[in-house]
Amino acid sequence: MEALQQLGSSVFAVDCTCPPHGPLRFAYRVGNKIGWPLDTVGANRQLLDLAQQYMPDIAWIDKGLTIRYNTLLRLRQSVPNIRLVHYSPDDMYGKHNQSRSYLSGIPVYDLHVTTKSYNVAELYNMGARAVLFVNNAFCSGVHRPMSVSGTERAAFGGPVGFIGAFESYRAEAIWFLVCNGIQVRVWGAVRGGGWLKWGASHVHSNLRIESRALFGDEYAKGICSFDINLCFLRRLNRDLQTQRSVEIPACGAFMLAERTQEHEALFTENREVSFFATREELLQKCRYYLEHPLERESIALAGRRRCIESDYSYEGHVMRVLARLADQEAHESQAEKHSAADGP
Repeated sequence: MEALQQLGSSVFAVDCTCPPHGPLRFAYRVGNKIGWPLDTVGANRQLLDLAQQYMPDIAWIDKGLTIRYNTLLRLRQSVPNIRLVHYSPDDMYGKHNQSRSYLSGIPVYDLHVTTKSYNVAELYNMGARAVLFVNNAFCSGVHRPMSVSGTERAAFGGPVGFIGAFESYRAEAIWFLVCNGIQVRVWGAVRGGGWLKWGASHVHSNLRIESRALFGDEYAKGICSFDINLCFLRRLNRDLQTQRSVEIPACGAFMLAERTQEHEALFTENREVSFFATREELLQKCRYYLEHPLERESIALAGRRRCIESDYSYEGHVMRVLARLADQEAHESQAEKHSAADGP
């Protein structure tokens, strides 16, 4: 949203991310489980009201699990030339990322934008009219190098760190590190127990688990406070890259990430970031780069430079989406001209 504003667009936002409190909370959780998430903030009504008031060129829906099929049709009726874009950084083929409203609305959108390369063919098979794959991006105003004092480093960082949600694979890799002499600090969401529940049975002097997640400037400070930032992928989403894949280097910090073809396309190994494939290689790389701070810092600076020069920003992200929409519109216009020229 901020990237669109930075590029000069007028943006009118509907926030549909707030879960309800009180009696509705249980119904909200049940609805998510059965594929009928509740529209507790009236996002469908707000979207239609804003469209009728401002007649926008684009309705950009971020992971619109509560946006109904009928809402999308009414948007087209009230704003005939509107372009409907669905964007998600998640694996939308996975059942845990779907809803019945989303599935029924897939054919209505003009363009689906995904950061999952394997979702392209899958979305077409699910009825999408057009799909665009984009890499993950960083927010220029948040993910940037930050000066960190000694006090802040003690509060947020350490030798090796991971900021993200719990997954057993991640926990097993971190446990392997701490049992082999590497100090690791973890910041992550506490929903469902997660890291704290696992940490209760995995006590070690080299392991420190915090009871909350980091966001905004604290997230950037946390990244800049670690000598080595671990970048684990999410197995549930079949990740080949993730948001932190770009956010960490954009902060000018050193990243040690899982080796994938997409990571290797984004960054040059051992020059802009470093990669690992096994727990043993992860341990070896941690030991090496903790002992070579100048090399580590040089790689971190090069990673930041790659993010800027290759324009992995959300502004670049949005420009690619807008260019694709313009191409589609030009193609449709040309097709209409040919149809009119052919006559009845």
